[in-house]
Amino acid sequence: MNNSPKIIAITGAESTGKSTLTEALAKHFQVPFIPEIARDYVEKLDRKYNCRDVEIIAEKQIELFNRQLKTGNSFIFIDTWLIITKVWFEVVFQKSPEWLEDEIKKNRIDLFLVCDTDLPWIPDPVRENGGENRLKLQRRYIELLENYNFNYKIVSGNENKRLENALKIINSLSV
Repeated sequence: MNNSPKIIAITGAESTGKSTLTEALAKHFQVPFIPEIARDYVEKLDRKYNCRDVEIIAEKQIELFNRQLKTGNSFIFIDTWLIITKVWFEVVFQKSPEWLEDEIKKNRIDLFLVCDTDLPWIPDPVRENGGENRLKLQRRYIELLENYNFNYKIVSGNENKRLENALKIINSLSV
């Protein structure tokens, strides 16, 4: 019998409901989740973030992921994952650390739920990519998921419908 948890990363462009969906899924399955690291980290800075800050964010994502692997829960839900961090490096700094590439390849994610851009983009002090940039980034995330040959499904709909659609996808995973 396989006791490995199902690892599901929720990803997608800004303002697509990733955090809301992650929390709702964790609540539904009664398991903890790995929250988004970047927002909290960047909000606490008293300056513009830099390349090292993004590395620290990635390191914290990995640390929390590794900690969750030891919990014995049936599911691990991750609010964003290293794919977004890699693209962030590429877009803002025109480079991405090699170790990040290695981490993306070595960590087993059973399913990526890509939140569709059908929700309106809501600006806030941390968000940088609305409009056409949002759509370009969404396409880049999907392109990378395909390049890495990751299993992914796009989840659309408002908050309740999005959760319902995500649950259908998760429940269809082989046990």
